[in-house]
Amino acid sequence: MKVLKDTLVNSYYFSESNVIILSNPQRKTIIGQFDALSKKLNDKSNLLVFFAGHGYWDERFRQGYWLPCDASRNNRAEWISNGTVRDYIRGIKTKHTLLIADACFSGGIFKSRTAFDNSSKAIQELYRLPSRKAIMSGTLNEVPDRSVFMKYLIKRLQQNTVKYLPSEELFSSFRQAVINNSPIDQVPQFGEIREADDEGGDFIFIRRE
Repeated sequence: MKVLKDTLVNSYYFSESNVIILSNPQRKTIIGQFDALSKKLNDKSNLLVFFAGHGYWDERFRQGYWLPCDASRNNRAEWISNGTVRDYIRGIKTKHTLLIADACFSGGIFKSRTAFDNSSKAIQELYRLPSRKAIMSGTLNEVPDRSVFMKYLIKRLQQNTVKYLPSEELFSSFRQAVINNSPIDQVPQFGEIREADDEGGDFIFIRRE
């Protein structure tokens, strides 16, 4: 987590004062932070949410869940459903929100699509239209504890040389590396978060010069 933070703050226009790290948070801490962001941010804000941790897919409910540090496998009281995450992302009225999740069974939150459909669009148009995008480490399968996804995400951010990097292009730059090096045939996913007011734009990483 520290390496990702340092990369974003030192190489991109992320202010350290705006970076919030929750280490081994309980459910109430995560929900409380979402509540605080919903009051603080507005339609000119850009929000990046990164979650790394355990997840669970419940076939009965057809729902994926984040498992905070206080979650029990036998009691869903402290679980956070993909639906709850989606509702907060929809309710936090930013210009752009990007969710990156390195967790098992996180892929059910969005309608996935190929990461090459709009590669020729101008950066200005991508930024003009509001977006609610997600990059996930896998589909509805287990992901390894030693994260190949995290390794190549950070590597591509560090190696990037372009000034404006849409999240879709970031994803396409490391997707194949994760597939080729995953011990469990892991396939990362990219897409729009379902029913969260995405209008076709994209989150843009702006590299410091």
